[in-house]
Amino acid sequence: MTKPTLIWCHGSLSHPWGAKSKALAATAKELGLSMEAPDFQNIENADERVEHLVKRLKALDGPPILVGSSMGGYVAAAAARHVKTKGLFLLAPAFYLQGYALHVFTNLPKKLTVIHGWTDDVVPVDNSLRFAKTHKANLHVFNDTHRLENSTDRLCAIFNRFLITVTA
Repeated sequence: MTKPTLIWCHGSLSHPWGAKSKALAATAKELGLSMEAPDFQNIENADERVEHLVKRLKALDGPPILVGSSMGGYVAAAAARHVKTKGLFLLAPAFYLQGYALHVFTNLPKKLTVIHGWTDDVVPVDNSLRFAKTHKANLHVFNDTHRLENSTDRLCAIFNRFLITVTA
């Protein structure tokens, strides 16, 4: 059986291989999985990033696992409308924000986890609560900020369990 492709979608002002993506990639590697991280830095518009990602996903042999942070969480969930995915792992996803084309998400996989920080001052935690309730997603809310920089160990532990479940 072919191992699924993991794809990291970084946030608006970040780059592909920051601290979170490196930590999550190391967690995936422990399970024999590798993670790609497309560079979206030259694409400012979230919905243009979705188009770029969908093109990449359509070239894959099988359904990917998408992992995204902030705008990247939106991009991953929006791309799932167009391409079957095995799972979505979303960190402080930028849902229900003005200027984003999509506010109703469809074709989402059953394996869906959302993590957010209570003190996020970029994307309100209520947006993830709304999304998780609507889509019956697993939701974890930490005493942390938008960057979730104080929760790396917890993120990796949850990601490990998520990957084991999705790839079983």
